Amino acid sequence: MARMATKQRKPARGRFITFEGGEGSGKSTQIRKLAERLEAAHVATLVTREPGGTPGAEALRHVVLSGMGKLIGVELESLLFAAARDDHVHRVIAPALAAGTWVLCDRFADSTRVYQGILGQVDPHLLDALERVTIGDLKPDLTLVLDLPADVGLSRAAARRGTGAADRFEAEGAPFHERLRQAYLQIARDNPERCVVIDATGTPDDVADRIWTTVRERLAPPSERATKANAKTRANARTKARAGA
Repeated sequence: MARMATKQRKPARGRFITFEGGEGSGKSTQIRKLAERLEAAHVATLVTREPGGTPGAEALRHVVLSGMGKLIGVELESLLFAAARDDHVHRVIAPALAAGTWVLCDRFADSTRVYQGILGQVDPHLLDALERVTIGDLKPDLTLVLDLPADVGLSRAAARRGTGAADRFEAEGAPFHERLRQAYLQIARDNPERCVVIDATGTPDDVADRIWTTVRERLAPPSERATKANAKTRANARTKARAGA
């Protein structure tokens, strides 16, 4: 008798969480802390960033963040971001999500909307078209907007940088960074189903606790979903037992 092939169960899709915010808001630190908590909860996690995430995209990152970005203009810069994002999405993000991995990304499409769109005044129709081509239906499940006053963020960025040179965005003045902050807050107001504004003031651990609370409320990790399901099953069993007594 021929043995029937066993159908392998497809893993549940992972969750896609993006971190947005101005310079010095602590995105890199908070991504690392969230990844540690998810991994402690036995959730497969991938940390990545934009622009970057693949060798090709990292090369484009160097071009964009160096002074060369100003020489090519914001429209061409938007095309470079789109090329980097397309490579990143198709080589890294989409395969990881399909394998059931949770992806934590330092910046994503909202950053293009803010830096090139709202601040750079690139035609939003061009950005819409580029977004459709590069990410299609791949939207973040949750976007965490780390918010703090612009002057605080700039001070943090300077302390982190030490004696190193500021990149082209860090080198902008306080008015630019305040407009940057307000642009992110507007995106959060326009997308409440996806975006949550996180108070990024206080200690890194304070901010990490706020983020963890939000993730648990919005996207319960698998281990917590299983715990809740088991608790509900036990509660139902107790109710039936009392009814039959």
